[in-house]
Amino acid sequence: MSHIIEYSPDAEDHLRAQTARQRTIVLDGVDEQLNNQPTVKTRNRKPMRPDSRSPWGLRIGTLRVYYDVVEESKPMGCVRAIGIKERDQVRIGGR
Repeated sequence: MSHIIEYSPDAEDHLRAQTARQRTIVLDGVDEQLNNQPTVKTRNRKPMRPDSRSPWGLRIGTLRVYYDVVEESKPMGCVRAIGIKERDQVRIGGR
């Protein structure tokens, strides 16, 4: 079953902080990876630690997408944050 993908206001701000090329990469990657079975662990998609920003993380090259999934009447994935990994840190929204 296909999931509806929504972006939180914070994630939209994080997306605007990226370059046009990075925005395209994120939007295409999210559509491809989270549309079907977003809660299945893969090489690029994994559950995060309990104290993290969101329960799931998606790796798209150096970009990171943090999201959660609601399985109710309409299955939905909600992107909470988007960041760039630089060495051992992830910058979210330019911070």
